[in-house]
Amino acid sequence: MSMNRIITIGREFGSGGRELGRRLSERLGFAYYDQEIISEIARRTELSEQYVQSIVEHQPVISFPIHIGTSFYPAPTPVFDQSMSVYQEQARIIEEMAQKSDCIIVGRCGDYILKEYEPFRMFVYADMDSKMERCRKKAPEGEKMTDRELKQHIQGIDKKRAKYYEFYTGHKWGDKLNFDLCINTSRTVIKELAPAVARLFEKDEKSAFTVQHK
Repeated sequence: MSMNRIITIGREFGSGGRELGRRLSERLGFAYYDQEIISEIARRTELSEQYVQSIVEHQPVISFPIHIGTSFYPAPTPVFDQSMSVYQEQARIIEEMAQKSDCIIVGRCGDYILKEYEPFRMFVYADMDSKMERCRKKAPEGEKMTDRELKQHIQGIDKKRAKYYEFYTGHKWGDKLNFDLCINTSRTVIKELAPAVARLFEKDEKSAFTVQHK
């Protein structure tokens, strides 16, 4: 089993979880994997990146949890088969990344796929006002969503993430019992937060990895 240090980050949309992951990786010198996972799946399956992204953002068509025995499945559809093969490829790629070096993996059920590697599992969340404000700052120039539309957009993405995660893991998305650290980034500047979080992992006697695995 890999002795590399692995951090997985689950996050609500607009919570700044991705930025926190990137800043932690720069500070700690860990590899950072996010969109790279999609690109690698696309390369290996010869599907387009957009198509892989759409599969990864939606649960498969059949809404049975996959960890339940297959005895009462209806006949799987080609779309279902494709979803499953993309997920299996994703799991393989994430394991390979974990074996390669110390790394941070954002989303994509990384905490579940790598559970035997005992990653340090983080979940990042925020209140709706903070998420909307972050999204507004990062929005492409011409994008004009009303507050109501933006709120629905954020809720919609989080709902998809929850369904996807719950489908493949059988666990509730964002449940604090599945994480080692939950961070509320409401009214927080990620740039200022990152150094404090990084200190948990900087190599010393009290590092989060040391404490976690005693």
